[in-house]
Amino acid sequence: MTLAEGHVWTAFGLTFAAGTATLIGASVVFFPKLVKLASRRVLAGSLGFSASMMIYISFVDIFRKSFDAFKSSGMEESRAYGLATLCVFIGVLMTKGDAEIMAAKPDIAFRAPAHSQLSATEEKKKLVRMGLTTATALAIHNFPEGLATFVAALEDPFSGAVLAIAIGAHNIPEGLCVALPIYYGTGSRWRGFFWGVVSGMAEPVAAILGWLVLATTLSLEVYAVLFGLVSGIMVMISLKELLPTAHRYDPEDAVVTYCAIVGMGVMALSLVLFKFST
Repeated sequence: MTLAEGHVWTAFGLTFAAGTATLIGASVVFFPKLVKLASRRVLAGSLGFSASMMIYISFVDIFRKSFDAFKSSGMEESRAYGLATLCVFIGVLMTKGDAEIMAAKPDIAFRAPAHSQLSATEEKKKLVRMGLTTATALAIHNFPEGLATFVAALEDPFSGAVLAIAIGAHNIPEGLCVALPIYYGTGSRWRGFFWGVVSGMAEPVAAILGWLVLATTLSLEVYAVLFGLVSGIMVMISLKELLPTAHRYDPEDAVVTYCAIVGMGVMALSLVLFKFST
């Protein structure tokens, strides 16, 4: 299959939409009442929800696409299954460094410091550094997500769409996590908003690079390998980054597990409804 035969513009559109979801979260700085509503549990719940959606679709749908593509290329079923499984674990290993960077990301300030603290130059610098460090870590983290969304949507726009929704769901609070400390540290809503949006732009960039690499041909074997890698990448990001971060903000597990169950249910329902509609 050549790239021209795939849904290139749909894939670009979905990847761009998922990446720019950080814009929604970052825009909260323009609404003081919404800033007051931001809390650790809101962030924890949204991370648990999106992590479970990504894990579910990775094992139930994306892994199957890798296996089916290997089998369609002429391989025996046992070998196709083994190679698809191997690709998943290679994707896991590829994401290990990204996960370690995210693990070093500082906690997010959800409330402005007391006035006397905020007026101190060092406190302002600390908040700005926190926001920029978070933006850098999230940009690195968003790159494989952008590639995953692009590859998924290229062959199957529905799979790409549900993956983009799952990624966009946690990109919204990520935009807020970048924008708030920079806003508190500089007093500039626009500066906080700008860096919140920039942190999500790695996803469209990843899609463009993916398009450049795959522009000549996308054989069944390459397609199978990519989907296996994508499955592993999404699982690793969810298990190593999203869920631990969710539990860090909700150590009593008041909302994370429940939101994760709801996330899996939503993803399962969407896949079932799609099967009935085709």
